[in-house]
Amino acid sequence: MSNGTHYEVLARKYRPQKFSELAGQEHVSRTLQNAIDSGRVAHAFLFTGARGVGKTSTARIMAKTLNCEKGVTHEPCNICPQCIEITKGSSTDVFEIDGASNNGVDDVRDLRENIKYLPSHSRYRIIIIDEVHMLSTNAFNALLKTLEEPPEHVKFIFATTEPHKLPVTILSRCQRFDFKRVTLPKIISRLREIAGTESVEISDVSLALIARKGDGSMRDSLTAFDQVLAFCGNTVKDEDVATLLGAIDRRLLGEISAAVFAGDTQGVLEGVKKVDLVGYNMRQFCQELIEHFRNLLVIRSVKKPEDILELTGAELEELNRQTINISPLDIQRRLTLFIKAESEMGYASFPRLIVEMALLKASLLEPVVPIQELIEKIKLLETSAVHTPSLPWETDKISPHASPAHSRPFTDSTPVKNQQFADDAPLSPACLGGNTDWGRLVTFVNEKDRQLGSVLEHGSPLKQETGVIEIGFPAGSYFLTAAQDADFVSDVQKLACSFTGGNTVIRVKSIESGLSDTPLSLAEKKKIESEQHIEELRREVDSTPLILEAKRVFGSEIVEILELKN
Repeated sequence: MSNGTHYEVLARKYRPQKFSELAGQEHVSRTLQNAIDSGRVAHAFLFTGARGVGKTSTARIMAKTLNCEKGVTHEPCNICPQCIEITKGSSTDVFEIDGASNNGVDDVRDLRENIKYLPSHSRYRIIIIDEVHMLSTNAFNALLKTLEEPPEHVKFIFATTEPHKLPVTILSRCQRFDFKRVTLPKIISRLREIAGTESVEISDVSLALIARKGDGSMRDSLTAFDQVLAFCGNTVKDEDVATLLGAIDRRLLGEISAAVFAGDTQGVLEGVKKVDLVGYNMRQFCQELIEHFRNLLVIRSVKKPEDILELTGAELEELNRQTINISPLDIQRRLTLFIKAESEMGYASFPRLIVEMALLKASLLEPVVPIQELIEKIKLLETSAVHTPSLPWETDKISPHASPAHSRPFTDSTPVKNQQFADDAPLSPACLGGNTDWGRLVTFVNEKDRQLGSVLEHGSPLKQETGVIEIGFPAGSYFLTAAQDADFVSDVQKLACSFTGGNTVIRVKSIESGLSDTPLSLAEKKKIESEQHIEELRREVDSTPLILEAKRVFGSEIVEILELKN
């Protein structure tokens, strides 16, 4: 610095010096203090947990407690020479070893030689090995015997972030303490204390952003706080913190989610634009969006969300207000869309487009009717049906032995209004030019050869005289091409001779479709009959009281009518 003074970073300046100062690790502090008070101090401890949660600090506090000049007590005095030396790291009886750089068997052998000697001016020689999982296999083997039967004046304290990498033989010789991630409220509370001590003006919103940056690590949070103070000075603005830490403003996430629930597609896309303008990573934004909607889901699903979520009181109140009229199912459906989008972004060339598509889908989702509400409506409909006449085609009771004809709502004997199109009615002489029934001829051919019959069904009987049948097919159609085939004509001619009992010549002609004077083909007749039949069904259904009541109760409309076939 310009004035030559030494600046100490916050993480070191405010490092815990007593058990009572350990934030979020009360379960460890209480156990160690009880062990000290009762004289049940083990010879080896293993501290495990995420980075920056107080493992090494606890090891130093433990060392001071055991070697304090005022006696073995559950809190060090921090004023005697022994406590001060350990705090500064200059004690000759407390060895702090980095397992990453002193991981060889020779290092462990040197350590074994040193601990044979009594402490110079303390009660115990204390060996603190940080990142102990980095020791080699041979180093662990060299440590085993000493760890199992150490001298009475020696205590081992190991710290690691990856306990699963330690041999079982080492784990079984240590008392293990698992350090938890520090909760968001505890980090914010600690940052608030430090801000007051350092005379820093900062809002709870900014402190929450800094605490989230630490992700459960007190040291990382203090490092981020240091960075913010270096940028902003003693007056910190929320916008500067969000920009510096590269974090999405929680208010923007709230605006986007509100737009999603309101179906405001314009607001949703404008929110994504704001995120993109500050250069924020779209995949990280999607992950924060997932976390935000997860918070909303928890708030709407449990009675005490504050016990589960790491949110400030103000944030909980705001999210609760936003979801007051939203069902958990609606939130869950949207959350599923965002999770799918995030998984697709790993290999996508247009991450912003994927986020926008997911948000638009979420905005346009139709609300889901709760199943209980549907059940109530069905009960109401059933109650109405008791007093409603049965449908015209319904029978009072269907016997299990009834024939198929009696068990279907519409039978083949349903009368057809245009009787001239029925298969069993002879076609007029104007259409046939003779007395032979064209429909019966096609039926006969169908029975003998289904492929030939299916083509004839699309043909119009233009002319039929003794020995001659002329059939027309629409110009350019597949059926005309098939009928003009020599083998087709030959096969049909043989069947026609068999049907009429005499020589019959088959002629195929091309006709223009849609002409009024052209006789209808059997396929056209069937189509008209079907359309008329469905129209009659629609009129009957539309006038049925039960159907009318169902449309009223469910607020629905008839989309399609299908005739049941047995």
